[in-house]
Amino acid sequence: MFFGGARGGGKTDGVLGKWAIKESRYGRHFNAIMLRRTAVSAEDAIERSKEIFGPLGGKFNESKLRWRMPNGGRVNFGYLDNVEDANEYQGRNVTDAWIEEAGQYPSSGPIDRLFGVLRSAAGVPVQMILTANPGGGGQHWIRQRYNLVPFPAGPKLLTRTLSDGSIHKFAVIPSRIGDNRLLLHRDPGYVSRLHLVGSPQLIKGWLDGDWTAIEGAFFECWSEAQHVVQPFAVPKEWSRFRSGDWGSASPFSIGWWAIVREEHKLHDGRELPVGALVRYREWYGASGPNTGLKLTAEAVAQGIVKREKDDPALTAAVLDPSAFKEDGGPSIGERINGVLTKEGRTPFRGADNSRVAKRGAMGGWDQVRARLVGTNGVPMLYCFATCRDSIRTIPVLQHDMNNAEDLDTTSEDHAADEWRYACMSRPWQAKLKSMEPDTRDAYRSAHDEFDEMSGFDKSL
Repeated sequence: MFFGGARGGGKTDGVLGKWAIKESRYGRHFNAIMLRRTAVSAEDAIERSKEIFGPLGGKFNESKLRWRMPNGGRVNFGYLDNVEDANEYQGRNVTDAWIEEAGQYPSSGPIDRLFGVLRSAAGVPVQMILTANPGGGGQHWIRQRYNLVPFPAGPKLLTRTLSDGSIHKFAVIPSRIGDNRLLLHRDPGYVSRLHLVGSPQLIKGWLDGDWTAIEGAFFECWSEAQHVVQPFAVPKEWSRFRSGDWGSASPFSIGWWAIVREEHKLHDGRELPVGALVRYREWYGASGPNTGLKLTAEAVAQGIVKREKDDPALTAAVLDPSAFKEDGGPSIGERINGVLTKEGRTPFRGADNSRVAKRGAMGGWDQVRARLVGTNGVPMLYCFATCRDSIRTIPVLQHDMNNAEDLDTTSEDHAADEWRYACMSRPWQAKLKSMEPDTRDAYRSAHDEFDEMSGFDKSL
């Protein structure tokens, strides 16, 4: 179940109240756990549970952060940051799991691993509940997983077919501040204070549950309206090249680019400027959110050959330099290039892997951002609307909490890395505004100005 949307919708009370009812029905067989990415973050929920479970007769163990409920059931509060943390719970029998602020997880991996912990006892129906608001590193996978665009007006039931053919059911329950009449009555200024957070995107997300609003995005200059174009026939005389980011357990990303040779008018009336990069095709190797296809280097190379069979010759190709590292045998890059060369396709060379500008050197993210911004509101970087995984992942990437100049590498950044390699292979700098040379006689101009101010008559 996904329960969320706007802030102040009463999600915490909703889950705690549900658990109180479920425990009264199933007694000692009920065993629930609430998880957050940091232990400190659970303090508010724990305090609220004392106000709800205490009067019902529950007993709270402060050292173990565990409730023994009045009918023998248990409610625990725990910590979950990554897949390894989820593995620590594998030996437990849990009927209910609640992940609060699920949007703080860049990937659903740790949460999905908890499905192996849920086990029914004495007929207790198992359930996982995710609560979240828009914003954070997990916005993209939550938005996609629960079909939150547009944000639903009311609850809806969705299904998904699993690999064994069975049907998995999941519910989406939208939460808006208007649903929490008690909060609005007790604190009528709450909505007004949300308008003080400063970010229009965050205000829109927190008030309306708008999951297209992206707060704290690394590429805040990204605009789908500006940077995404409908596919068109790329002129044969335009130079083309390929970029790649290797991955096996993690996704790989291969992109094909064209360099605008002359101003090109689009169907919507816009013109692509000379020198702009246009991503006209991509191959994103993923079986799920941030999960790779585990293909061999040779299989990826064959996939590239297949996709390029009708293309003009490429002028260059750049690949993640780590793919060329050797460890007792041919590197990944060598194996890919072996197939490409044999098939008459352009082999890769190691890409410039610079991320952040240092000591005057050019930074990869600066190059991507500079092209996205362009000159006078006209970008120098575009992609076809068919490049869905770039459009899905790049706009929601967040800053690294420990280095604001870099992005959070725990997120799904594979397409972004590959865009960086492409931009670093074609460095670009915005043209400075031309300035007319100053031909005035500075000495005489200064004296003329003094004479004028003093009222001196030059004719004397």
